[in-house]
Amino acid sequence: MSLMEIQFERQSNPVDMIEFVAATNDWSFERSGEDEIAMTVEGHWADYHVSFSWMEEYEALHLACAFDIRIPDARVNEIIRLLSHVNGQVLMGHFDLWRNEDVVIFRQSLLLAGGAEPTNQQVEVLLSSAIDACEAYFQAFQFVVWSGMEAKAAMDAVLFHTVGEA
Repeated sequence: MSLMEIQFERQSNPVDMIEFVAATNDWSFERSGEDEIAMTVEGHWADYHVSFSWMEEYEALHLACAFDIRIPDARVNEIIRLLSHVNGQVLMGHFDLWRNEDVVIFRQSLLLAGGAEPTNQQVEVLLSSAIDACEAYFQAFQFVVWSGMEAKAAMDAVLFHTVGEA
């Protein structure tokens, strides 16, 4: 018998924990189905549209975080170059270009194989790491789309850190 053939009985739907964490933190959310919940989280640079989906066949809780920046066809290739630079810096999760809508999304999954249940701390870290990644690179995407910058220049601009105070 292979390990994949072993069946575990899951005690609850992991999206229930997301709903609990959202309610506890007074976040507005919408439960669009048994296996999905969506919310909007206010960031410094933008409002982020976050959805969590339970993917039973993979035993994974998937997070997708999008922000409102439409990619014109003329900038798609440069955005793809930027995605390569950005994803090289991101420790967990990754950014994608969602061609259905021509928007950038951040994606990450929490594997819960073997009947594991997510904790509220895991949910909060999953969400905060997604928002932190989006906040860190949002301006680079804006620079490429709206300012016409090349990907490398946009990355250099957002990774520039000052030392001390003036």
